[in-house]
Amino acid sequence: MQTDQAAVNGISITYEDKGPKGAPVILLVMGLGGQLTLWPDEFVDALNERGFRTIRYDNRDVGLSTRFDAEGVPNVKWMIVKSVIGLPIRPAYTLADMAADGIGLLDHLGIKRAHIVGVSMGGMISQHIAARYPERVLSLTSVMSTTGNRRLPRAQKQAMQVLANRPMNGDKEALIAYSVGAARVIGSPGYPAAEDRLQRRVRADFERGWYPQGVARQMAAIVADGDRRPILKDIKAPTLVIHGEDDPLVPLPGGRDTAANIAGARLLTIPGMGHDLPLGLVDTMADAIAEHAKAVAVPA
Repeated sequence: MQTDQAAVNGISITYEDKGPKGAPVILLVMGLGGQLTLWPDEFVDALNERGFRTIRYDNRDVGLSTRFDAEGVPNVKWMIVKSVIGLPIRPAYTLADMAADGIGLLDHLGIKRAHIVGVSMGGMISQHIAARYPERVLSLTSVMSTTGNRRLPRAQKQAMQVLANRPMNGDKEALIAYSVGAARVIGSPGYPAAEDRLQRRVRADFERGWYPQGVARQMAAIVADGDRRPILKDIKAPTLVIHGEDDPLVPLPGGRDTAANIAGARLLTIPGMGHDLPLGLVDTMADAIAEHAKAVAVPA
């Protein structure tokens, strides 16, 4: 994979630009702690084959993009408790800042308008992009994400434990084993990943840019963001919401609530899908996103 660096909002963002240069652009926004490599190559290729240019990137504080070491590491467990009892969270940066990074990357590449596709936290960031920069957004696809509505069901216990107990240091092999186990906990029960592939992917990501401190700060940005339903009502872009029916980390009501609060949004639920992008659903998701994007009338 060939990646480049972009100077964006005073930081450096690592990205990959792939596909025909004259094609409509899809900006792929990854979720909590996920490097750009968490978008399966097969999924990116499928979008390219369907006539799109894809931009995937490492969010700030993850992978090879700028790290915010000077901001310190928040206590994730205490942060979750504070959110439950309504105490304020003071993050190092906000999801709105991360949305501005995505727009800055489009500016760097000279791209005026794009289709925005975000998963999990990336879906939250994409919601901010669509609400705050409507003139830049051709369409929005929010995948396995939610609104921040505190009345929605919380993650299943085991999935929440995986999120809250992410180790910050330790033996390399033990850390890799933890990450493999975590992927199994939140993954798709109907489309389990092959063990050898999962091991290779986790090990490669670990060696490329393992950085749990940044994940904690990204988590703080999520918790501090609160309820996005008011800004979702400002979204005018044609919107597709995709959600797994068996998601243990962001249960299905989160997707339903997202679709219910964006005017005209269409909801696609997928049986057997959890909180990942399994190979068995590459064509299903690529077809849905491509059909959604191609239905948008692009102004001259």
